[in-house]
Amino acid sequence: MPQVNIIRITETDSTNRYLSALCTKQKVAELTTVLADYQTAGRGQRGNSWEAERSQNLLFSFVLYPSFLEAKKQFLLSQIASLAIKEELDNYSEGFSIKWPNDIYWLEKKICGILIENDLTGSYISQSISGIGVNINQDSFHSSAPNPVSLKQITGKSQDAESILRSILNRVSDYYAMLRKGETTKIAERYHASLFRRNGMHPYIDKAGQFTAEIIGIAPEGYLILLDESGTERKYAFKEVSYLLNNH
Repeated sequence: MPQVNIIRITETDSTNRYLSALCTKQKVAELTTVLADYQTAGRGQRGNSWEAERSQNLLFSFVLYPSFLEAKKQFLLSQIASLAIKEELDNYSEGFSIKWPNDIYWLEKKICGILIENDLTGSYISQSISGIGVNINQDSFHSSAPNPVSLKQITGKSQDAESILRSILNRVSDYYAMLRKGETTKIAERYHASLFRRNGMHPYIDKAGQFTAEIIGIAPEGYLILLDESGTERKYAFKEVSYLLNNH
């Protein structure tokens, strides 16, 4: 594992924006990570904001330069980030999974969100910044987010956030090495085995309404492939379908 440069900042609007601006100004080593105590405008998928108390959680972004990876395979970067986090959290409790495309869940509750922003050169990815929020030591949540949970709430005790961060980055580095070697099938298989609701029929909703289906696969481009109760195969891009959750 290379020595990772962790840049600590007290506050920023978004660690992704901060790291992106830094990369524009200077040559930044791969896996350089910006870690913030607080984000004023943390962003999630679909434009959602991310609630995190100051200094209680992990709010970080890291940069990769996967110039060997075609843009059409960019979903692999999402897979390695989510696998690294899910597998690190597995050390603390059972019940973690990856909710497609890349949220990390504990049972029916969300512990981590990931936002990946890629820059392209031609048909290849020149730079990839992954922004990640993991709820570590927060005791309670007050925003309108439907189902947040922290590692402290799961385990009943405070955790060392920085050692968790370093372990996650170690795992990202290992998965990135696999990606470089072209071991994409192994990555995809592990991702599929880690999926939230990967077994059985579950409720979903799309623009046509609610339906019940099971996950039968993830396409290499990242599409979710479902088989509904009538035996029809359905294929969805990000944001085209939502899980109906049990928010009890």
